[in-house]
Amino acid sequence: MAANGELFYPADHDGFVAGDWAGLITYRLDAGRCEITLLKALREGEGIGSALLDATVVAARAAGCTELWLVTTNDNLHALAWYERKGFTVGAVRRGAVDRSRDTVKPSIPTHNPENGLPISDEIELSRAL
Repeated sequence: MAANGELFYPADHDGFVAGDWAGLITYRLDAGRCEITLLKALREGEGIGSALLDATVVAARAAGCTELWLVTTNDNLHALAWYERKGFTVGAVRRGAVDRSRDTVKPSIPTHNPENGLPISDEIELSRAL
């Protein structure tokens, strides 16, 4: 994955698996902040993502973190709405950041979302106090 001009591998990060791989969350801790690097629930509306997020909040608090944050992209409307319902707010919008990552660290990033047709160009950082 790429964010903030960095290429990283969520499989290298700590995380939790829900059930028999019904969902997965990965995160990394740094300087009192916990970054969610991947969250995927295979079935919507069953609370899998919420349970994984709750487990990460517990782990982050136990590690002394005061903030939970993540980066998504401007086309990911479903995730943006879901995270906002979970108490996250927009902390930064990095216009053209995905375009720069596509040019420098990960050329395979698509230019448009295949599901909704929106261009993928900006990173949106969301955060929530713990």
